[in-house]
Amino acid sequence: MKYGRKRVLVTGGAGFLGSHLCERLLAEGCDVLCADNLFTGVKDNIAHLLGNPYFELLRHDVTFPLYVEVDEIYNLACPASPVHYQRDPVQTTKTSVHGAINVLGLAKRIGAKIFQASTSEVYGDPEVHPQTEDYRGSVNPIGPRACYDEGKRCAETLFFDYWRQHSLRIKVARIFNTYGPRMHPNDGRVVSNFIVQALEGRAITIYGDGSQTRSFCFVDDLIEGFVRLMASPDEVTGPINLGNPGEFTMLELAHSVLRLTKSKSKLEFMPLPADDPRQRQPDISLAKEKLGWGPTVPLEQGLERTIAYFRERMKA
Repeated sequence: MKYGRKRVLVTGGAGFLGSHLCERLLAEGCDVLCADNLFTGVKDNIAHLLGNPYFELLRHDVTFPLYVEVDEIYNLACPASPVHYQRDPVQTTKTSVHGAINVLGLAKRIGAKIFQASTSEVYGDPEVHPQTEDYRGSVNPIGPRACYDEGKRCAETLFFDYWRQHSLRIKVARIFNTYGPRMHPNDGRVVSNFIVQALEGRAITIYGDGSQTRSFCFVDDLIEGFVRLMASPDEVTGPINLGNPGEFTMLELAHSVLRLTKSKSKLEFMPLPADDPRQRQPDISLAKEKLGWGPTVPLEQGLERTIAYFRERMKA
C-alpha cells in the first residue's frame, strides 16, 4: 500500500453483494473504486455512497481491460441469478472468463492481491452432501446453466494458474445462497421471489414438490467472510466455501415467509427447471479453521430485515 488509505477495486460493486462490500470497505477506511456496467447492478444500491469522497463509481464492463492503480481487487462482476445469467449466456461466459483474464492481468501488472467471487454452482447437482472444497462437482457443460457454472469453473482455473505461474496472491471464495436487503426483486431467486409474491398477495411459486433444499446465508455474514479471507495469510488461497450450513426445504422457506409477512398467498407448484440442484449445503469446516468464520444471523432474523427492505422499496 503506497498511501495512507488502502485502495480497493470492487468489480460488480453496484450489485447486491458488491454494494454491501463497498459499504463495509468504506467503513474500514478504504478508498473504494466501484466498477460496474450496470447490467444487473443498479445505482440505487450505491446512491448513498456517492457523496463519500473516498468512493468512486466507474461505469465499466470487465470484458474490456481496466487500467487503474489499486492495492486489492475484489472481482464480483457477473450476473448471479438464473434469470439474469440466462438472458445473455454468451455475455455471461465472457464476463466470467474474459473478466477474470482482465482483472488477473491488472493484478499481475500492479502487484495487487485479488479475490474471486466464485460460487457453489461449481458443484452442479452434487452427488456429495454436504459439499466440501475437494469435491469436483457434477456439472452439465452444455445445459442452460452452464454459461454460469462453467464460466465460474474456468475463472477458478485461471486464478490458480496465475497463482502457480506468476505467484499472484489470490483468494477464491465459493459463495452459497445469500440473501438480504438490495436483492433484485426480479432476479428469480427463491428468497426475493417468495417475499415479493407474499407482499403482493400473489401465489407463491414452488418448483417441483418443494422438498429440494438450500442453505441461506445473510449478506452481512457473507461480507464478513470476504473481508476475513482477503486479510488471511497469503498461503490461504481457497477455494473456501462461504455460506450457512443450516438447510431448509423450499416448503419450509415458503411457510416462514408467509408467517413473517402475514400474507394470505397460496402455494402454486410448477415443474422443476432443467439442471436445478436437489440439494445444496456447504461444509464450512475450512472457513472455520482458516478464517475463524461462521454465520451468526439466524434465518428468521435475516428474513425479517429482508422483508422490511422490500416493504419499503415497494412503497417507493
